[in-house]
Amino acid sequence: MDKTTSTLIDLALAEDIGSGDVTSEYFVPGDREAFGKIVVKAEGVVAGVEIAKEVFKRVDEATEVKVLLESGTKVGDRTYVMEVRGKARSLLTAERVALNFMQRLSGIATKTRQFVDLTEGTKAEILDTRKTTPGWRALEKGAVVAGGGTNHRMGLYDRAMVKDNHLVAEGGIEALQEAILRLRKERPGVEVELEADRLDQVAAFLKLEGVDYILLDNMGNDLLREAVEMRGGKGPLLEASGGVNLTTVAEIAKTGVDFISVGAVTHSAVALDISLEFLEI
Repeated sequence: MDKTTSTLIDLALAEDIGSGDVTSEYFVPGDREAFGKIVVKAEGVVAGVEIAKEVFKRVDEATEVKVLLESGTKVGDRTYVMEVRGKARSLLTAERVALNFMQRLSGIATKTRQFVDLTEGTKAEILDTRKTTPGWRALEKGAVVAGGGTNHRMGLYDRAMVKDNHLVAEGGIEALQEAILRLRKERPGVEVELEADRLDQVAAFLKLEGVDYILLDNMGNDLLREAVEMRGGKGPLLEASGGVNLTTVAEIAKTGVDFISVGAVTHSAVALDISLEFLEI
């Protein structure tokens, strides 16, 4: 587990427990044992299972956790994902934080799978964006992968994305080419993506050396198809962006683009309904 995720778990537990779980302390006998199952109460894709397990273990190392379904599994209503056994106080203290992680991440995985299913039969891959919860980026992008999507850049450091605001600031196509070549030389592991919102920009960018991707921003489907034809069988990969939702994504995918970026898979995902049910031992 990476350091950021570990810190997030600690912060979430500290936020919830504070000076102590007073309900469990005063109303649940310290020697009471309990057994429970985490159940998904809606159709979707589960994610964050390993995070939930870590939460239970971090509250009480003695808690027994059995994972029944791994992250990325498609589930139906009333599907059991995990079993937990141990001190009742420990299970109750860990419950909310464990579920918060799983519900949020499963919601993202579920939303992603909806988009992926609608593009089935095309070459288009569904991409996430940097529109993530601050501090949760690695977790949320992991949930996108669990849902069948593909990760775009992680941050500002692993891919150069030259958008319209950047192009306004530089000095034309020659300066753009010089900057690309300099980046390639000094940071060879960094990819280069250029944003175009017109076909004449696409044509100009296709002539440049060192471009990995062209972002086709807010283009209609006819323009997307023209851009794909202009690119031909080789050249930079094409990413469609803007106006993408569950109603439009299928037709966008049919234009022949390689990727479709969808901010909604992270910023608008609805938490999946998941709960912990105590059962008789």
